[in-house]
Amino acid sequence: MGLGLKFKNIIMIIFGAAIYSFGFVHFNMQNELGEGGFSGITLVLYFVFNWDVALMNLLLNIPMFIIGWKLLGRKMFAYTLIGTVAVSVFLKVFDIYEFQLGLEDDLFLVSLFAGVFVGLGLGIIFKYGGTTGGVDIIARLVFKYKGWSMGKTMFIFDAFVILLSWTTFLNERSMMYTLVAVYVGARVIDFVQEGAYSARGAFIISEKQNEIADIITNKLSRGVTILNGHGHFTKNSREVIYCVVAKNQLSALKTVISSVDPHAFVSITEVKDVMGEGFTLDDEKNPIE
Repeated sequence: MGLGLKFKNIIMIIFGAAIYSFGFVHFNMQNELGEGGFSGITLVLYFVFNWDVALMNLLLNIPMFIIGWKLLGRKMFAYTLIGTVAVSVFLKVFDIYEFQLGLEDDLFLVSLFAGVFVGLGLGIIFKYGGTTGGVDIIARLVFKYKGWSMGKTMFIFDAFVILLSWTTFLNERSMMYTLVAVYVGARVIDFVQEGAYSARGAFIISEKQNEIADIITNKLSRGVTILNGHGHFTKNSREVIYCVVAKNQLSALKTVISSVDPHAFVSITEVKDVMGEGFTLDDEKNPIE
């Protein structure tokens, strides 16, 4: 079909689906915690009508598949189909071969693990180009036709589902722990997608920019970019150094700058993820494994 699917992506999406489903069954279902999105709806149907969560996950997503075929593009739609089917398969497997973890008396620990497993699984699926259908597609539709951010739509939908869960099977205590699980899951998703690596970016304004740049390049082995700046108050044009260093190099960078020009203006920013030479590529432009 010429979709350009990558074998690694397919394997990682399936792996993420397994992690997600394990957490969903053994923490949410086992301990009657809710969840946001379509997964939360399947929990409502399970606890109220005893309907199979794996089957409901597929049936609820069929309309989303029809919409997503045109909205997502063929490659992302294929990954989404793989992710959704894999989640349903693993939900059924873990439901059949479920084992008791004995954490029903510690809902705080349950909510933390529920958030970690669900967030880690979804984060892996998202990182490798897939989704699990459902509210992800709805959010894309609302963004396209109404201009709402995807985060806003997903938050409103999740809030509605959690409220629905509260009026059906959740008590007040379980609802609060559900909120903990949803929050932890969202943070873990961001962590997986943005990467565990944290670097620091530095903007440096100095009269000795060339000397500072040379030392950063030679002693810290980091690339330097010279930007053209213009002072609003002074109306003077000047060059601005920009560089990205590993977090453990930040102290050395400050020492270098201070030793050359104690009066330099320095602004340090947090860099969530870094791609390129020195970080994800070596000196020969080859990926660093």
